[in-house]
Amino acid sequence: MSKFLRYAAVGTAVAALGLASGAQAATQDSANVSATILTSLSVAVETADNTLDFASIAPGASAAVVSVAADGTRTCDVSVICTGTTNAPTFDIVGAPSSTVYVRFNNASEPLSDGTDSMTADSFVTNLPSDTASLDASGKASFTVGGSLNVGASQPAGTYTGTLTVNVAYN
Repeated sequence: MSKFLRYAAVGTAVAALGLASGAQAATQDSANVSATILTSLSVAVETADNTLDFASIAPGASAAVVSVAADGTRTCDVSVICTGTTNAPTFDIVGAPSSTVYVRFNNASEPLSDGTDSMTADSFVTNLPSDTASLDASGKASFTVGGSLNVGASQPAGTYTGTLTVNVAYN
């Protein structure tokens, strides 16, 4: 019986050792979980400055490109005559203070029409470095837009209009 008790004691000790070492092998810790919900982001074109205006163009016998930079200056191809005052529209952004946002154009090109004939505006640019704006401490920033107008050879006379759409998103 003493032999049996010795074996039982040794078995109990080995089992206890195994349970103790198993309990030490499993540990736990935790991490914090957080999220920041940003202020709604909005962009609006200024009412008094809402047109990418290429002004007046007298077409030539060959197709031409007229460009208005984001600062409003115009470059006119030698095959057309450009007159009048150009304009680059101004857009205002409102969002979370000190955030970074990027600007993208809804389409790479936009059609302009006088109801019968059409032209295309494209190559849109902003005055922002890499089309990225840093919102100030009050959550505001502004940018201007330029682009190019593809004037056809002997483009028919008319007032051509269209729409340019920009998208702004948090970076």
